[in-house]
Amino acid sequence: MKYLFYISLIVLGFSSCIKTFEAPVPDTRWTRFDSASARPLAFATRQRMEGIYTLGNGAGDFGELAAVKWSHYIDGSDSSFYLSFFCEKEVAYFICEGRRQDSTILLNGYWRKMVTTGTGKVRLTISARNGAKALLGTAALTASDSIVIEGNYGSGDELPAIPIRLKLTRPLYKARPLQIVAHRLGGRNADLLPASENSVELMKLAPRMGATGVETDVRLTKDGVPVMYHDATLNDRLIQKNGLVGPIENYSYAQLNTLVRLLNGEKIPTLREVLHSFVYNTSLTFLWIDTKYDGPMQVLRDMQKEFLQKAAAIGRKVDIAIGIPDKDVLKNFMQLPGYQNIPSVCELTIEDVIATNASIWAPRWTLGTQNEEVSKMQAQGRKAFVWTLDVPGNIATFIKEGKFDGILSNYPSAVAFYYYVQQ
Repeated sequence: MKYLFYISLIVLGFSSCIKTFEAPVPDTRWTRFDSASARPLAFATRQRMEGIYTLGNGAGDFGELAAVKWSHYIDGSDSSFYLSFFCEKEVAYFICEGRRQDSTILLNGYWRKMVTTGTGKVRLTISARNGAKALLGTAALTASDSIVIEGNYGSGDELPAIPIRLKLTRPLYKARPLQIVAHRLGGRNADLLPASENSVELMKLAPRMGATGVETDVRLTKDGVPVMYHDATLNDRLIQKNGLVGPIENYSYAQLNTLVRLLNGEKIPTLREVLHSFVYNTSLTFLWIDTKYDGPMQVLRDMQKEFLQKAAAIGRKVDIAIGIPDKDVLKNFMQLPGYQNIPSVCELTIEDVIATNASIWAPRWTLGTQNEEVSKMQAQGRKAFVWTLDVPGNIATFIKEGKFDGILSNYPSAVAFYYYVQQ
């Protein structure tokens, strides 16, 4: 008994020493920003604010450049707009909302470094003397207009007190389009994001982190409902502890919906829920449905077709592609009626791409830039996306030296930075 007592003390001591890593979004309430006198920014003002900014104060923490771009989220007849700052150092980004107060522009939000747990509040202004007058006016910016953002940032929930200064120097690069595709609907649980991977809630955040498209993993429940879930089994990496274990296909949708919650408390979403939010709530233009089961795929095709039609009906130009990651899925895909006319992403050989008439070829990044093969695909009217690029140096190399039409990454903000700062 004494032996068991000491073992229990050791286990208890060990568990109490395990450090829990978190990066919670700070409380961004700011009295000035939330006052009745602070009003929304006009569309033209938001457009003029986008561009590449050089950092003076703050460069030591975030790097010398920031790519600044707006995104939005749609909720029925209401839209919310977010200004993101994509920085180079430690995959940092800011996410702010913007308002005007008289002749001053206010930006309020938070910063995050993806390779650490670093986060904190940020409060910024553009005064009349620093270019707000030009931004709030009706005329286009001229070379003589100087746009300077000044303010402070802090750590965690501390009051922002560290000075930061950014100056607009040039427009965002847009010469050669690039689809910035966020992995797992926006990122991984390991990166301590404010929503769980493969959740609708995370997909809604993806544009603020730089994504123009998203990838997600689909599996079938015991009763044939397609749900979005990365791993083959229920496990502590993806869900809150509940005693359930084993493959997704062992459970009905009702069981998963009632008994299972993702790490941040969300339900495992169905494919229909993801498609609905993709079309009606986000500004995303590409959805990659990565098939993670071996079985009939007609249900995927039916929903793909349905939501492509729904997007077109509201004037949204989007691409929804079914993923073909292995030979089993390839065989099942080729059993679909008219499979050669179904938008798809094929990760296999070029011969398989041609056989399925896939709209996108998607090789893994370890095979290199493969410019000759990519050019051949593009000459056939196809696109080429590479996966999964996460190391900033590799992202920079593929953007600078490669010809890919899209990059899949767990760090869409890093892809956004290296893409938009090009000259």
